[in-house]
Amino acid sequence: MQFDVRALSPDHLMTQLTIDAQDELDVQRQLEARGLFAASITPSRSLGQKKSARGRLSLVLFSQELLALLTAGLSIVEGLEALLEKEANDGTRSILTRLLSGLREGKRFSQVLAEQPELFPPLYVGIVKAAEGTSDLPRSLTRFIDYQQRIDAVRSKVISAAIYPVILLVVGGGVALFLIAYVVPKFAEVYQGAGRDMPWMSQVMLDWGQFAATHTSGLLGSIAVALILLILSVRHALAQGGFARLVARIPGIGERVRIYELSRLYLTLGMLLEGGIPIVSAMETVQGMVSANIKSSLQSATTTIQSGAQLSNAFENSRLTTPISLRMLRVGERSGELGSMLTQSASFYDGEITRWIDRFTRTFEPILMAVIGVIVGGIVVLLYMPIFDLAGSLS
Repeated sequence: MQFDVRALSPDHLMTQLTIDAQDELDVQRQLEARGLFAASITPSRSLGQKKSARGRLSLVLFSQELLALLTAGLSIVEGLEALLEKEANDGTRSILTRLLSGLREGKRFSQVLAEQPELFPPLYVGIVKAAEGTSDLPRSLTRFIDYQQRIDAVRSKVISAAIYPVILLVVGGGVALFLIAYVVPKFAEVYQGAGRDMPWMSQVMLDWGQFAATHTSGLLGSIAVALILLILSVRHALAQGGFARLVARIPGIGERVRIYELSRLYLTLGMLLEGGIPIVSAMETVQGMVSANIKSSLQSATTTIQSGAQLSNAFENSRLTTPISLRMLRVGERSGELGSMLTQSASFYDGEITRWIDRFTRTFEPILMAVIGVIVGGIVVLLYMPIFDLAGSLS
């Protein structure tokens, strides 16, 4: 959060500052690093807090820019100073300022990052901390960038595959709702005084049209309440992991969801092991990033490894493998390249998921179009069946 500070400079001048810090002690540390003495410290108003919220870092962009500067020969302090000089956003500038202040106080880079957990997750802090032990921060940043880009690529593939079916559902549902809520009541008024027997399905639909015409406000209110309850239920299910468990029980899809989760697990573990982090520490870091089912299995596997078992046996007993990944893990254990083999297993899974998404999309989209067409066409046919009946009797 941000603090409004009145500080006294070494030349006895009073200055007004706005500092982004975790608490008042953090503010005092930053002022001491600048050679200032705090006269008063008060939390900023909500406007300043909103301004700070817009300064959230993109970890991938931050890592790419810092990697380029480190590769060019700059030190970590010089690199952050260069990023600070080119940054225009006040919130992001305050974040970089805090990082620089911590480094100038003699703290490690990983320690400074860990002091801002809302910006730098434990995974990022972990790879930086491992890099400090090997003095190879650029390589660790390269691993994280590749890791995040691979995750984003699969996520983008899933989102892209879902866009067209969602559009079809929205448009088709909108057309069907318009026909039932507006067109059917109009036809019901026309047919009401016709005095002719109509087909049973047409009569049911026209009765609904008359009911909708006389209770429009109540129906709209009921629909709005139902949508709100549905949204709240979905959000609660997502927060509790119930939605994921429901999807996992769907035949065909549940196994693909498990493969996707294993891919993320293997990719993350592989990156951490290649960065020099011990296997148990890496597994404890990953536990906060996986679903509840995978987390319980991972905890069981961690206990097994701590008792002296190999990773492949622990994962097999905890049902965290497939036949192919199990063989690859055992090869990695024999060759001493377990981290690289975990990453290759994740690549294999990603390819399998991508191929399945393509097949599913090509099959599901035509079926969805056919279902929407049948629904809309059925409504139209039922509306015009009385007209067809009347035309036949006249002829």
